[in-house]
Amino acid sequence: MAMKGLVKQVGDALWELSPTFQDGMNVPVRIYATPGLLEAMDEGVFQQAANVACLPGIVGYSYCMPDGHRGYGFPIGGVAAFNTRDGVISPGGIGFDINCGMRLVATSLTWDEVEPCLEKLVDLLFERIPAGVGGSGLLSISRNTFRDLLEGGMAWCWKHGYAWDEDLRRTEEGGCMTGADASTVSEKAVERGYKQVGTLGSGNHYLEVQVAKPENIADEETARALGIDRPNQVLLMLHTGSRGFGHQVATDYLQRFILVMNSEYGLGIRDRELAAAPFHSPEGQDYFAAMQCAVNMAFANRQLILYRIREVFAELFGKAPEELGLHQIYDVTHNTAKVERHRVEGHEMELLVHRKGATRAFAPGMSDIPPEYATVGQPVIIGGSMETGSYLLVGAESGAPTYYTTAHGSGRTMGRRQAKRTYKGADIQNKMRSRGIYVRAKSMSGLAEEAGGAYKSIDEVVDAAEAGGLSRKVVRLVPVGNVKG
Repeated sequence: MAMKGLVKQVGDALWELSPTFQDGMNVPVRIYATPGLLEAMDEGVFQQAANVACLPGIVGYSYCMPDGHRGYGFPIGGVAAFNTRDGVISPGGIGFDINCGMRLVATSLTWDEVEPCLEKLVDLLFERIPAGVGGSGLLSISRNTFRDLLEGGMAWCWKHGYAWDEDLRRTEEGGCMTGADASTVSEKAVERGYKQVGTLGSGNHYLEVQVAKPENIADEETARALGIDRPNQVLLMLHTGSRGFGHQVATDYLQRFILVMNSEYGLGIRDRELAAAPFHSPEGQDYFAAMQCAVNMAFANRQLILYRIREVFAELFGKAPEELGLHQIYDVTHNTAKVERHRVEGHEMELLVHRKGATRAFAPGMSDIPPEYATVGQPVIIGGSMETGSYLLVGAESGAPTYYTTAHGSGRTMGRRQAKRTYKGADIQNKMRSRGIYVRAKSMSGLAEEAGGAYKSIDEVVDAAEAGGLSRKVVRLVPVGNVKG
C-alpha cells in the first residue's frame, strides 16, 4: 500500500485518512481495520471513501468497515450520513442489489440428527428453491399484485399465509419500509421483478446449513437469548436481495440523477458513480420511495424462501416446522439508506444514513429491536466465504460513532474474473466435500468465483469490528451444506 504518511491510527482498529489526500473533502475519512486488513486494501477504497467525503450535506465522517473493498461509487463497506435538510441521496451509496441482506434461522435439531440426511436435505433445498441467473420464483402473481407486495413487504407475506407473526417482529423495519410507493417504479423494473419473488439468485448469494459448535460460542448467555441453546445446534443462513428488480430501480434513478445533479441543482459532483440528488428534491424523494419498494421486495423474497425451507424440513423430518424449531433469529439488510436520529458532535440530528455493504448494529435498549432482544442488542449476521464460516454478532453502545453500523461479510480480495482464472469450480466442490461440506451449485464457474481464497479472513474482519467497538461476537457458525446460484 503506497499510502504511508497519509493514514494515521486514531484508535483501536481505527485509522484516519489525511485531509490532504483530496481537495474538497467536507469531512475526514475513517477506516476500521487491523494493520493487516488496512495494508491489503486496494487504494481505490481510499479514493472512493474520499470522494464520498466530498458529497454535499455529509456529517461526521466518511466511514469504511473492515471488510471494505472497491465498489460502484461508495466502497463496499462504506457508511455515510447526510443531514436530511440539505444533504443528498445517492444510489451509489446503497448499491444495485438494494436490501441485499442476511437471514438466520434456528432449528431444534443437532448435527447428530442432521448429518445422516445432510445430502438429501441440501438436494431438496437445491431442487425446491430457484437459484441461478434469472429464473422464476415461488410465486405466480400479476404485475399489479407485485406492486401491492412492493408496498407491503413481509406484511403482504403474512396476509397471504407465508409468514409467522414473529418473522415480522424479528426483521429489520418489521419487514416493511412504510414509505414505499410503487408508482415511482418503472414498468421495466416491475417486468424484471414480478416473477422473481422467492429466488436465490447467483453471485455471492447462498443458502447455507451451519452448525454452532460449543467451542465456537463466545457468549453463551447472549447465544441462549438469541435461540442458540443446545450443543452442535443446526442453523440456516440465507443471503440474497432484490434481484433484477432492485438493479433496475438503481439503474433508472442513476440515469435520472446524472441528468439533473449539476445542471438543475449545481451539486458539483465529479464522479458519475456518485450521482446524487438533494434528498428533499422531487427526484430524491421518488428514488427514496422506489428504493423502499426494492427493500420490501427483498424482505418478501427472503420470506418466501424461508416458507419453502420450512416445507422441506417438514417433509424430510416428518414434523411440523414449529416442532422442528424453525424460528427466525433475525433478518438484517446491508444495502440501504434510512432516515434515523443520531448524535453528531453532541447534537441529535435527523440523518439519512447510507449503508452499502454495511450492517445496522443497534445497541441494547434502542428502538426497533425485538423486545426479546432488548437486553442483548440487535442481532448482526455476518456471512463469510462458503469454505470458512460465518458469525452471529450483536450491536454495542460503543458503535454510536458509526451510527451503530458494523461490517457485513468477509469482503473480497480478488475480483470474480480473477477468481475464475485462479480456481476451478469442480476442484472447489471436491475440496469442500473432503472437508465435510456438501455443496450444490447451478454453475461451476459461479462456484469458482466464490472460492474462499477470493475473500478476506472472516475472523480478522470480525475481530477488527469488535476491537473497534462496532459489535460483539456471539458465535462462529461452521458450514456443512451449501446451495449456490
